[in-house]
Amino acid sequence: MKKKVIIVCCLALLFWNKATATTLRMAFDADPISLDPHEQLSEGTLQFSHLVFDPLLRWKQNGQFEHRLATKWERIDNLTMRFHLRHNVTFSTGNPFTAKDVVYTIERLKKSPDFRAMFDTIKSVSMIDDYTIDVHTTYTNPLLLNIMTYVFPMDKIFYQNQDQIIKYGETFASRNVSGTGPFILTERELGSRMELERNPNYWDTTSIGNVDKIILTPIRADSTRLAALLSGDVDFIFPVSPIDIERTKKIKDIQLVTLHSTRILLLHMNQQRRKEFQDIRVRKAINLAVNQPLIVDKILKGYAIPAGQLSSDRFLGHINNLEPEYDLTKALELMKEAGYEKGFRISMMAPNNRYMNDEKVAQAITAMLSRINITVDLKTLPKAQYFKEFDNRSADMMMLGWQSDTMDSNNLFEFIIACPDAKTGMGAYNASEYCRSYIDDDIRQANREMNPERRLRLMQQIERTLYNDAAIVPLYWQSLTWAAKDKVKIQDIVNDQNYPHIGDLFIEE
Repeated sequence: MKKKVIIVCCLALLFWNKATATTLRMAFDADPISLDPHEQLSEGTLQFSHLVFDPLLRWKQNGQFEHRLATKWERIDNLTMRFHLRHNVTFSTGNPFTAKDVVYTIERLKKSPDFRAMFDTIKSVSMIDDYTIDVHTTYTNPLLLNIMTYVFPMDKIFYQNQDQIIKYGETFASRNVSGTGPFILTERELGSRMELERNPNYWDTTSIGNVDKIILTPIRADSTRLAALLSGDVDFIFPVSPIDIERTKKIKDIQLVTLHSTRILLLHMNQQRRKEFQDIRVRKAINLAVNQPLIVDKILKGYAIPAGQLSSDRFLGHINNLEPEYDLTKALELMKEAGYEKGFRISMMAPNNRYMNDEKVAQAITAMLSRINITVDLKTLPKAQYFKEFDNRSADMMMLGWQSDTMDSNNLFEFIIACPDAKTGMGAYNASEYCRSYIDDDIRQANREMNPERRLRLMQQIERTLYNDAAIVPLYWQSLTWAAKDKVKIQDIVNDQNYPHIGDLFIEE
């Protein structure tokens, strides 16, 4: 009799667990192009990394650091930081997490074409014991902790000897994954579906997160994505188109969360492809012809801040009086002075599912440039295809959005502005092919300057030079807007970097 009671109780508990299993159905505008966390430095990659891996530390909503796989750290000397690692953590393969995995991961990051510029400051990493490492830098670095938020330890036993990094290539790491994160990837159909299940051995037992399963469906069209939420097909979407925000606010049982971000949208003018762009008068004319406030008002419905520089007001390099300047008359005068009164024809590429209303913004810019007699042949592409073309510098003018990886101005400069250098990774996203060696010198100095006032002067000097040179066309700092059912408490897990901490997401039953 007792055995029957025990069996019935066990079955009841099993069915109760299944009944209360919580599934989150997400619809974002795109899915990650690769499972390799070091293949592409992109928002999609980092969102995926926060699902299946764990960083050593991460940003909290208040801008402070939160301990994750690193439980504490201290500075040993000017060039050495010691990190103490969490015990009793395993990868999804069952392999134990140790200091060897962190050393392996940082060494791999230093080889990544996209990440190496950020990690170039790290000279070496040494193991003190199985759960302690020392990170040695080539010079003093004020942003070392910021950089370490990008260390998502990889399973050395799992990846070693089959860890080649090839952008947009077919590699072991691009198709297989073993992390310590809150979720385990169970199914993937690139471009159509991704499923993840809760890691039963996840170390963070104090998290209130109760999502047991995630079904991620990439939906490119804003209207279709929102319709999926309103019909109940999905629970959580990003982004919400600006034209839909006010309407969505009025819908019962749906919540909207909007945050200002430091992501800058800009246009690159390729000076190697087009001799016209080598003329500062032409670059200034283009800047004067683009009406950033109008784009923000009419296309983005106010959900962005017009930009006249790269650095947001949260960053040390920001200059208060550098505002976007729209002056069509002056732009036409500069074009005439440069000998291009009748204009010329250029090619332009932009994504159509990467940034908020990116295709419409690109179309508006095309119309604006036509007013100074620049005819633009515009081609827009989905994110996965677009960034291949971006890396190939396939058009005269290209759109880019950049979220500073270190929440600092200098990250913008070293990736977007520095002279392109494949060896160091500097200028990896400089599709303008703009190059000033003295700016590179200031970038390097700002990366090692520990005095905040001197860093401020260095980075503001760079920002002022870029403005005077009309090196690029700053557009705006994009706002981020998510929508979800009321029972999905996204306000606690989203952030202005758009790496939602879904492992901590709580869904009311």
